[in-house]
Amino acid sequence: MANLKPELRIFDHLEALSLAAAELFIETSVQAAAQRGRFLAALSGGNTPTELYQLLAQTPFRERIDWQRLHAFWGDERCVPIEDLENNYRQAYEVLLGRVPIPPENVHRVRSELEPGAAAEDYARALKDFATPPLDWPRFDLALLGMGNDGHTASLFPGSEVTASTPVLAVTAQYEDRPVNRVTLTPLVFNAARRILFLVSGESKSETLANVLYGEFRPEKLPAQRIRPTNGELIWMVERDAASKLTLTPSPKGRGE
Repeated sequence: MANLKPELRIFDHLEALSLAAAELFIETSVQAAAQRGRFLAALSGGNTPTELYQLLAQTPFRERIDWQRLHAFWGDERCVPIEDLENNYRQAYEVLLGRVPIPPENVHRVRSELEPGAAAEDYARALKDFATPPLDWPRFDLALLGMGNDGHTASLFPGSEVTASTPVLAVTAQYEDRPVNRVTLTPLVFNAARRILFLVSGESKSETLANVLYGEFRPEKLPAQRIRPTNGELIWMVERDAASKLTLTPSPKGRGE
């Protein structure tokens, strides 16, 4: 299963994309719980996954997930207090985790109140507790990712280190005209996942998406290209406006009319 070709699924609107993502989330959770007794998920921040999280917290979706077996992690986090509106944990808690019966000990947030270096070290230790030997980090059953207009994913930004040697990095990034301290998982961890799901919406991302998927391989400029699973699936769920500059025919599974 190594280096499978990415699968592209295109949807007419964000609602259809989110419904399909919810079904995939549930399917993955059921398979993981049956095969390994737990479901390890790396969540993402941003606007695009919000509707997915809202769906998972509602009937009938929430009844189809064994929340006792779900362990929630984050692909990246801003080093701000948890009450800050830009905290990824806060976002997921308010729309999803605070509305479902997940045990508190199954929620593994980045300790964003720490200094970035200390927060990165602390999260690396948390990952190691769920490691899949010989790795020092878990093989996530599902890693959710988004992509920015500049091609960044998680907190892997253009110009950042391409070949990371550690599972977690402290990052200071100048993004949207402001410096932000962040903690991010690295491709070492993402690429070990059994299933990686990119959720992308918005016409402003269309040119970058075309370059990421079908352009020259430039991982230093387009960090989303660094996500290349070593032994797992890579699925792109894309809203039609974001796919407007793609020229290849999507998978039949992607029709979201």
